Amino acid sequence: MRPPSPGSLGLVSDQPAPASTALPTPNYFELLGGEDAFRLLVDEFYAGVATDPVMRPMYPEEDLGPANERLRLFLIQYWGGPTTYSQERGHPRLRMRHAPFVIGAVERDAWLRHMRHAVDVLELTPELDKMLWDYLERAAFFMVNAEH
Repeated sequence: MRPPSPGSLGLVSDQPAPASTALPTPNYFELLGGEDAFRLLVDEFYAGVATDPVMRPMYPEEDLGPANERLRLFLIQYWGGPTTYSQERGHPRLRMRHAPFVIGAVERDAWLRHMRHAVDVLELTPELDKMLWDYLERAAFFMVNAEH
């Protein structure tokens, strides 16, 4: 006697497999908390910048609002959210956009100090915190364009 064929046991079928009912995997933008999280992050960051004697002079606008919006939109796009930044401003070209400003170790460290506080306010899981912080730290070191 022959063993039953896989098809007769319901293991193989000529019918298509049912569509997956699994939810799509969230991207990092969503995992980090979406637009609300990035708004909080950037608001906290600029609250520190506003009174920092090293950082504040680097922002030529009297109102930090436009700088806040640019950073928020950039980070949202970078982490997988809407592409509003590129639609409004084109390619980020971060080094070029920061070239007019003298950014040395002092400025980098001030930027990182305010950003570390802002990241801490988000109360992310250790894994997400590390992922976000690693990027921000690399970005800060990448922007250094002066030794002084």
